[in-house]
Amino acid sequence: MMRTAPAFILLQSEIRIPPLRIRLTVVAASLTLACVGTPQIPFPERRFEEMTPPPRERVNEYTPDEPPWGILGAVGVWCMSFVFMLITQTALVIGYLIYRGVELVAMRDAILKDPRTIFVAIVSLLPAHLFTLGLAWLLVTGAGKRPFLRALGWDWGRGFTLWRSGGLAVALLLVGAGIIKLTGSPDNELERLIESSRAAALATAFLATVTAPFVEEVVYRGVLYSALRRAAGKGLAVFIVVLLFAGIHVPQYWPSFGVIGTILLLSLVLTLIRARTERLLPCFVVHLVFNGIQSALIVLDPYIEQLSPEKAPPPSPGALLHVLLQLFTSHL
Repeated sequence: MMRTAPAFILLQSEIRIPPLRIRLTVVAASLTLACVGTPQIPFPERRFEEMTPPPRERVNEYTPDEPPWGILGAVGVWCMSFVFMLITQTALVIGYLIYRGVELVAMRDAILKDPRTIFVAIVSLLPAHLFTLGLAWLLVTGAGKRPFLRALGWDWGRGFTLWRSGGLAVALLLVGAGIIKLTGSPDNELERLIESSRAAALATAFLATVTAPFVEEVVYRGVLYSALRRAAGKGLAVFIVVLLFAGIHVPQYWPSFGVIGTILLLSLVLTLIRARTERLLPCFVVHLVFNGIQSALIVLDPYIEQLSPEKAPPPSPGALLHVLLQLFTSHL
């Protein structure tokens, strides 16, 4: 009968210490593991690359002037902002006219002259702004992989604070008032929309303050400028953004060249702030205060007329400049 090999072996040696002789028997563990019935431990069959977790995307490797998106994506957001306005205005205005039972041949006159239809056309810009902001969020964040505001540079940067940004907006309004006074202010499309009804005036003031500054700054000096700055350099990026931002406002202010010149000045200042500070927050605050003051005047216009039946002269630029200087000196 065949016997199983033992799990150990015997080693014998002799130690001679005169007059004694000692025989030692040492038990040595066997080097063979197969004889003791130890179960085999399977090694993982996956490769080392499969066991290594994928590296996480680093958030801080991008800056507002070195964005992770390119020109095609930025131009796509800019173009889609007009597409969204066209779609939402067409859908809501035509839907409203159909709801009222307006015939097709009379729709054109209703769109141009009917106060309620004009109000619907103005309000329809709100969903267009929201769609544009959502598309910009997808591009900037990579569908949620990066922080939105941080990627755009949402802090003050060098040399700008809340008060200085607000003071600069007031200064731009003063300069714009001087330009308009020198060049004259004929009626333009925006004024006709505001004067069509009280509801249209309030809707215009709301959009000009609540949504337009943020959405326009995100698109022009956030998404578009950043991509152009990375691809073409600072100078060309400033030039293109200034012209694009001013150009989209020309139709609504035509033929008021003084107002168009003021918008061009605003666009230049905002883009230069973005180029100097590499941040978007100062641009937004200047834009917000610039629009907000004018919106407040639109809202308060009927009450001002009640207090002053006769047309009051415009406020003295010297008095406003004095207030502006006090604003700056008190917070320096």
